[in-house]
Amino acid sequence: MVRINELDPSASPLDYYGSELRRLREAAGLKQGQLGDCIFCTGSLVGQIETAKKVPTRDFSERVDAALGTDGVFSRLVGLVLRSQLPSWFQAYAEMEARAAYISTFQAQLVYGLLQTEGYARAVLETGQPSNLDDLVAARMERQRILSRERPPLGLVVLDESVLHRPIGGVDVMRDQLAHLLSFQEARWLQLQILPFGVGQHASLDGSFNLLRFDDDPDLIYTEDLISGHMTANPETVREASLRYASLQAAALSAEDSATLIRRVLEERYGHEAGSDQRTLA
Repeated sequence: MVRINELDPSASPLDYYGSELRRLREAAGLKQGQLGDCIFCTGSLVGQIETAKKVPTRDFSERVDAALGTDGVFSRLVGLVLRSQLPSWFQAYAEMEARAAYISTFQAQLVYGLLQTEGYARAVLETGQPSNLDDLVAARMERQRILSRERPPLGLVVLDESVLHRPIGGVDVMRDQLAHLLSFQEARWLQLQILPFGVGQHASLDGSFNLLRFDDDPDLIYTEDLISGHMTANPETVREASLRYASLQAAALSAEDSATLIRRVLEERYGHEAGSDQRTLA
């Protein structure tokens, strides 16, 4: 059992968060149960987070900041904590993604992570049978916070049509996911295109890839294989990927026609089974 006196704040963002929570709680003269009462949780949960046995949520962190008057300390720390729950090979990419000014992505199998609903993300992540599924889902949702910034990155997204038809998580999850994709239609900073089945062979039959552009740093290309991810700033690789992406955009449907296709798939493939609970799309 981890003893709180043995917690090393420098061991990880989670350990640092726990040690700071304990320090500032005690400075406020509160016991774990008393803090729990203030933020509508159990003292046991406070203790588990203080000993780095449980990962805090953003909601927990915001409540702690309000209760302890810590001026957003934990709301800022929780982003680092959640990012640390991502696979180690993915963390470097997530950091670069958060700094990017432009994100261009082609996805051949799945909805891009930044555009996934929580239900869809959970269904995708559970295929790896992780022991920390809830933490991974929370980390993926945390990544999406860059889209709600005052100046989000400009996004160009091309999805293969197969992404719309593959029933990840079942009918209800897909209905919500496709409706979520349609919600970006009015976002000026994001353009979503679908590469239709009719295109046949195309410039990225090899698979998915992301192109990140920055205001002050070299462009990056990110790809994944079965067990890890790879980033490179090699100019020739970036040039080749940029040419391929331009070809994919030219072959894909326009943003307007893509939205029409998404609506049709939503209604024809997932709408019938939705019954009276089906959402009205605006």
